[in-house]
Amino acid sequence: MEHSVLEICAGAGGQSLGLHRAGFSHSLAIEIDELAAKTLSDNLGIEVSIGDVADPSVWNPADHVGTTLLAGGVPCPPFSVAGKQLGSSDERDLFAWAIEQVAVVRPRAVMLENVRGLAGPRFAGYRQRVLDRLDDLGYVGEWKLLTSADFGVPQLRPRFVLVAMHPEDQNYFHWPEPTVSQHRTVGEVLFEQMAQDGWVHAQDWRELANGVGPTIVGGSKKHGGADLGPTRAKEGWAKLFVDGKGIADAVPAHDDPHPTVKLPRLTIDMVARVQGWKLEDNWQFAGRKTAQYRQIGNAFPPPVAEAVGKQILAALNHVGTIRSDIPSGADLHDPVYRALSQSQEGLTLTELINVFNIDSAVKVQQRLTALRHDFDLVEVHDSHGTTRYKLGEFLGFVGQTDHQRHEFLKNQRQQVS
Repeated sequence: MEHSVLEICAGAGGQSLGLHRAGFSHSLAIEIDELAAKTLSDNLGIEVSIGDVADPSVWNPADHVGTTLLAGGVPCPPFSVAGKQLGSSDERDLFAWAIEQVAVVRPRAVMLENVRGLAGPRFAGYRQRVLDRLDDLGYVGEWKLLTSADFGVPQLRPRFVLVAMHPEDQNYFHWPEPTVSQHRTVGEVLFEQMAQDGWVHAQDWRELANGVGPTIVGGSKKHGGADLGPTRAKEGWAKLFVDGKGIADAVPAHDDPHPTVKLPRLTIDMVARVQGWKLEDNWQFAGRKTAQYRQIGNAFPPPVAEAVGKQILAALNHVGTIRSDIPSGADLHDPVYRALSQSQEGLTLTELINVFNIDSAVKVQQRLTALRHDFDLVEVHDSHGTTRYKLGEFLGFVGQTDHQRHEFLKNQRQQVS
């Protein structure tokens, strides 16, 4: 039986490759960046629609009703610290929009990944809205923070993954266990390439680079160029005897200095290895060096995508044991959001404290402050001076024709990746 995947915001194929290895085949991929789309099409030979994934002229979700898996890596900047964690206020945010496509496509499973920032308290209400909306559509959704190093990738790269299925299938879903008993080091993974042209100090470098690398960054088009990230990341790479200030055009030469004298830089192929592509994949990235590096920096490591994809397929085939911890409804991430979303009249601060046993007004106020970023939170004052809080409209993009996102894309399309 063929298991199809519809992939939105597909990038240059990290998730695509992993899902193919897991047993899925693409019905369609959608990607806004032309070079990333070319990379994906050239390497996997799949159909790729190029353009804004939310543009009806680019593709029609209704044409893919009944696909097995709806997957994607929607833009990360709205939830990353580097992107100022604007959430729904960031015109690039597509997470809530992606959830709305579940209502149209009705896939058997959903898999969306993003940065660790989405797991933080700032986005508790946002996450709750996602889970509640999935629950409305008949799906059980669960989040999990996965560390790429646990799956053989020589960098930390934590990814926050959402998986959702109908209850009868989610009953069989188990998050993947680490595939390696010991994290692979940068030196171990890159040694053969560092030694490729006979660098006499390659073995010494391998022993010095005896650790897991910082998370590869630089996927945003707002980033200045091809280097291994901000100051802290470069310092982390320097401790592994890698110069993170740029990307090399070639591997070290036979007579290049010892790494304690001059740090070697990584090539594009080496960065791809650090991101989880294997040498035997023979993956070719389109464009020049900076464009190639950005494609890699945006990617979901293939081994992690493969591990999650295999668990999704096992669940859909009802392989393995039935779970005892499956949520009976939408899991609870933000009780304040949940209470307000179910109240038409609104709730007072005291009611929010008492009903949910939150131990201080300060904590409730903190949650309310976070909610204001993503929702129209209305304060209603009665004649007795009592304030009631009512949850208004969600401020994010879910497909509205008059949303500010459209104007942003019209004027700054080249800044979106």
